[in-house]
Amino acid sequence: MDDQFKVLEVINKQSNLSQKKISELCDISSGKVNYIINEMITNGYLVTEKSGRNTNYFLTEAGVEFLKQGIETFQDKKVNIHTQSNKEIKQAVILTAGTQKDFDTPVSLLPIGETTLFQRNLDILKENGIEKFVVVTGYKKEAFNFLENIPNVHLVENKKYKWTGSMASLALAAEYITDDFLLVEHDVLTEENTFKRLIDHNQRDCALLTSESGSGDEAFVELRNGYLYKVSKDIHQFNRIDGEMVGLSKLSYEVFQKMIHEFKENKNPYLNYEYLLLDVARQYNIGYVKINDLVWAEIDTKEHYQHVINTVYPKLKRKEAEFKENQIKDFLTEALEIPREDILSVEPFGGLTNKNFKMVLSNEKEYVLRIPGNGTDKMINRFDEKVNSKLANSVGIDAPLIYINAETGVKISEIIENAETLNPKTAKREDNMILTSDILRKLHHSNLPMKNIFDISDKIEQYEEIMAEVNGQKYEGYDRVREQVMEIIRMYKKMDIDLLPCHNDALAENFVKSGEDKIYLIDWEYGGLNDPMWDLAAHSLECEFSQEDEELFLSLYFEGEEIPEEIHTRILIHKIFQDFLWSIWTILKEAKGDDFGTYGIDRFNRAIKNIEKLKIGERVL
Repeated sequence: MDDQFKVLEVINKQSNLSQKKISELCDISSGKVNYIINEMITNGYLVTEKSGRNTNYFLTEAGVEFLKQGIETFQDKKVNIHTQSNKEIKQAVILTAGTQKDFDTPVSLLPIGETTLFQRNLDILKENGIEKFVVVTGYKKEAFNFLENIPNVHLVENKKYKWTGSMASLALAAEYITDDFLLVEHDVLTEENTFKRLIDHNQRDCALLTSESGSGDEAFVELRNGYLYKVSKDIHQFNRIDGEMVGLSKLSYEVFQKMIHEFKENKNPYLNYEYLLLDVARQYNIGYVKINDLVWAEIDTKEHYQHVINTVYPKLKRKEAEFKENQIKDFLTEALEIPREDILSVEPFGGLTNKNFKMVLSNEKEYVLRIPGNGTDKMINRFDEKVNSKLANSVGIDAPLIYINAETGVKISEIIENAETLNPKTAKREDNMILTSDILRKLHHSNLPMKNIFDISDKIEQYEEIMAEVNGQKYEGYDRVREQVMEIIRMYKKMDIDLLPCHNDALAENFVKSGEDKIYLIDWEYGGLNDPMWDLAAHSLECEFSQEDEELFLSLYFEGEEIPEEIHTRILIHKIFQDFLWSIWTILKEAKGDDFGTYGIDRFNRAIKNIEKLKIGERVL
């Protein structure tokens, strides 16, 4: 507070203090105190009264008002707790402990469309990059046992859920929280875009707000100067209402620690986290994201649930579909430089890691739009992909490319006419082998000026770094197998193989036929210079070729020429590399919540078997 307000505040509390004592209490020099008092008298804020040898000071009515305004100004100023701006959010806490008397199961596990509210929120969080989850249970805790074996999901039980509020549940998550996180109340259904809005917001501490819903259980909010000022369920406490909390917040680790510190002195077991957050907000800036037309609901009763099923959820799905369609049309209008009215239809078009959409334009042309999945940017260099896609397109290996953005990974291609995507079964047919071997040979002999190198050592290190970040669980014997793989890499590099343009992800589904005699090789996310035998090994592995299948495929690729033993050795080596690499890929993907069944461990075990095969013939190295 400014020195003049310090002096006035001391005088307001005790009028008979000497200037020397005022100086000590305000930690200001006696000369400055004398100057301030004289100035305040001149301005009409103070009057004096002699009492013997002493002088008493009194605030006038104007002085009281001046001090009041100064205090209010000071109180409105908050401390900015952060020196770092918005951080990447990787953690979420989901509160599920509360009792719901109308249901014999936690409401978040009730069916919502083809899923449950809990699973829907979990999927949305994963899509937005959340990798670590703390689920605080209580009521019907056994209903969440299905989460026990999912990597990076920590179950915490609030055994006193009947007699405590939400802050007690949140406090139990403290041992697992190591950074900024999203806080999600499990009984809240809201638009999926709200999660992203909150995550991307530039304030590290902020709550999701919307206009009053009239639900009867609102946590009303008053705002001041762009921050939370008051939160309460009692409407009588407000001069004005600026909205209500939705049950979704983003909290910084620092603010969370202050909430935990305050909670240690708490004597009210029923305290909810919103009010403790407000206590912290009295000194520190707590922001908000307000969406006035938000479609959302909180489920507390059977009537709420029926309202959600019959009204809210259908409305929400319509709005989300419309939002996605508009988002896609925005991509198209910018990339193709066409008016929106030229886009006749948009529909999903498959895709696992990425999201693909089929579009039909007014000129009757059809295109495929690819929007990369969340987190793929860590594993894929989009700038290299853009260069290599254009190169492949230039020689007719890939489908006609219309647009690709190296920053976002968004790509638009023409749809392949009479398209038939191969699968491991159809890839074994000789007529298809002729096409796949031809296009791989064409690629390898194309002299395309690819700049990047697909290096197995680099890829293993890259994936292991990500695996460590997401706390992926290594397979038993991983370190021993890794040592063997790294030794094989050292021996392999001594062979000094010429590196040629390669696809490096030659699974059957990346080969798309157009009619009977034309085939394309699509999706160049892993493209780069490599040993061509990598592609042959990949295609054989991914299509589960038998020894006879592989023999036929290689004879077609080498056009009937005699195949040196070295080629077979290189193919076996690349099978080991690929099985080991993609087993790491599976570990990190499953650590993020995906389920690949036995895919990863099967590839890991096959790598071990092929290592033994290689040892038998290691004289060729």
